[in-house]
Amino acid sequence: MSSLVSTESAPAMNAARKVSTGLVVAAVGVVLGDIGTSPLYAFKEIFIGGYGVTVSPDSIRGVLSLLLWSMIWVVSVKYVMLVTRADNQGEGGVLSLMALARRYVKPGTRRRGLLVTLGLLGAALLYGDSMITPAVSVLSSIEGLELAYPHLDDKVVPISVVIILGLFTLQRFGTERIGKLFGPVMLLWFLTLGVLGLINILKAPAVLEAVNPWWALTFFHHNPGVGITVFSAVTLVLTGAEALYADLGHFGRPAIIRAWTWVAMPALILNYFGQGALLTINGDALRNPFFLMAPDWLLLPLVILASMATVIASQAVITAAFSLTQQAVRLGYLPRLRIRHTSNHAMSQIYMPAVNWTVMVGVLLLITLFQSSARLAAAYGVAVTGTMVITSCLMVLIVLKHWRWPIWCGLPLVLAFLVVDVALFYANLTKFFHGGAVPVVIAIVVFITMDTWRRGRMRLERAQQDGEPSMDELIHALKQHPPARIKGCAIYLCGRFNGTPSALRQNLEFNKVLHEQVLLLTVITDEVPHVPADRRCEARYLGSGVSRLVLHFGFMECTDVPLALKECHSCVAGIDPDKASWFVGREVPLCQNGILHWQQWLFQLMFRNARSPARAFNLPSGRVVEIGGQVML
Repeated sequence: MSSLVSTESAPAMNAARKVSTGLVVAAVGVVLGDIGTSPLYAFKEIFIGGYGVTVSPDSIRGVLSLLLWSMIWVVSVKYVMLVTRADNQGEGGVLSLMALARRYVKPGTRRRGLLVTLGLLGAALLYGDSMITPAVSVLSSIEGLELAYPHLDDKVVPISVVIILGLFTLQRFGTERIGKLFGPVMLLWFLTLGVLGLINILKAPAVLEAVNPWWALTFFHHNPGVGITVFSAVTLVLTGAEALYADLGHFGRPAIIRAWTWVAMPALILNYFGQGALLTINGDALRNPFFLMAPDWLLLPLVILASMATVIASQAVITAAFSLTQQAVRLGYLPRLRIRHTSNHAMSQIYMPAVNWTVMVGVLLLITLFQSSARLAAAYGVAVTGTMVITSCLMVLIVLKHWRWPIWCGLPLVLAFLVVDVALFYANLTKFFHGGAVPVVIAIVVFITMDTWRRGRMRLERAQQDGEPSMDELIHALKQHPPARIKGCAIYLCGRFNGTPSALRQNLEFNKVLHEQVLLLTVITDEVPHVPADRRCEARYLGSGVSRLVLHFGFMECTDVPLALKECHSCVAGIDPDKASWFVGREVPLCQNGILHWQQWLFQLMFRNARSPARAFNLPSGRVVEIGGQVML
C-alpha cells in the first residue's frame, strides 16, 4: 500500500515543483515590481529629504540597520508570514480581507459598518498608490539620464510623460503577451541590484555591521533632531508590501514567499548596503547613489533597464487598480463599469477603460506638478501606510475569530504590527502640506464616491420595497384573475431574491399579458472570490407558471448570466436563454430630503452613467426589453 502511494504521489510532487518554479518567476515579474524599484529613490531620500540626517559612517550604518529591520518586520514577518495566510478562498487584498472579516460581525451593527468603512477607505488609499507609483518610479528612472547627459535635464518630465502615455495606451491589449517578459526582465533587474550592491560592499565591508539592530537603536541618539519623521522616508523601502497580499490569488502564497525570500529580499538588502558603502567612500555620490554605483560604461544600459523595471512596477499597480475596481463593483460599492477580458485563459486579466484613463490623467498631473521623484516621494507614504494600518485592524478579527488563536498570543502580535504601522502613518502625516495631501485627497474622493453609491443603492432598494406586493400576493392574483398568456419564456431580472420585479408588475398593469413560462432571476454576488459549480443556482417553483431562480457569483468572477443558465441544466431544464425574452427594470431615482444636495447629484450622475444590466450580465442582444419607472428616494 505504501509503495502505491509513493508511486502516485511522486509525479504530483514533481509537477507541483515545476509549477512553483514558473510561478516564482511570474511573481517576481508582477508582484515585486513596486518594492523592487524602491532603491532608485528610497535610500537617498533619507539624507536629502530635509530630515537633518548627516552623511557620516555612523549615520549610514544606522540608516541601513533601520531599513533592514523595518523590511524584515513589516514585509517578511507581517505580510509574508502572517497576512498572506488570511486568504479568502485564495484571493487577497483589502476588500477580500474585509469580506472575510465581515463573516464574524452581525449585520446591521456598528461594528459591521466600521468594517465596511475601513475596507472602503483602504481601497480608496490603494487608488492613490496606483497613481503615485507610476509617477515616482518612471521619474526616478529617467532622472538617471542627467548623470550621463546633463543637457537632458529639462527633458526628464517630457520623456516621462511619453512613457506614461505609451504605458496606458497599451493597456487595452492586455498583459498576456508582454507579461511573459516581466519575469525575466525583473530577474535581470534583481540580479543587477544584487551584483552592484555586492561590488560596492566589497569596497567598504564595514557597512555590514549595520546587520546588528543596535545601530538602528543608536541612530536616533546620534541624530536627536530626526525623531519619528524619518519613518516617512523609511516607508519608501516598504512600498509594494500590500501587492504581496493583493496579488495572492494570481500566484499563490508559496510562489510569493519564495519570490520574496530567494530573489527580492537578498537583492534589495545587497543594493541598499551597496549604496551605503558608496556613500561611506564618496559623500558626493548622494545626488544619485543608485546610478553612481555603476561604472560609466554601464550607466546608459542601467537607465534603460531601470526604465523597463519601473514600467513593469507601474503595470503591477495599474492591474491591481483594475482588479480592485472589479471587486468593488461586484460587492456593490461602485456602479457597473465596462470590463473587458483580455485573455482567453486567465480571468484575472481584465481591462477597464474608465479606470485606465482616470488613473492616467492622475499620473500625468502628478508628474507635471511635482517635476521630480524627490518632491513626489513626500506624497508616497500616506497611501501605503494608511492601507497598512487598516490591514492590521482587520487582522484582529481574522486572528481571533477566523483562526481562533488564543487572545494572549494573537492580540499582542497584531498590536505590535499596529504600533509600527501607526508610527509610519503618523510620520508621513507630518508631510501633509509638502505633498502628503495628494493621496489623502485622492482617497477622500474615491471613498466619497463608493460610500455615496452604497448609501444611494440602499435607499433605492428600500424605496422599491415600500408598497411592493409580495410574490405570494401576486401569484394569488394571477390565479384569481389570470391574464392572457402567450407562448415562450420570459426572464425577469429581480434585484432581490425575495422581491417582485418592477418590470413584471408594470408589464401586467399596462399590457395585461404574461408568458407561459416566467422566470424571476436574481444575481447575487457572494462575499467569496469564486462560487463552486454545485452552488451556482437555486430554483423554486412558485405556481401559475412562475419560477424563481437565484444565481450566485463570486466577486472575482465574470457575471455571464446566459452562460451560467446553460450550465445549470437541473435548474432551468427546457429553457434556452438565447430564445427567451429578457425583461429588465430601469429605475429613475428622484431624490428628496434625506441626502445632502451634492450626494443627490453625485448618485444620480453615477446611476445615469452606470453600465446597463443587459451589458453587465451579457444578455443576448435584440432580446432585451427595458421597462422604466420613477422611484422617489
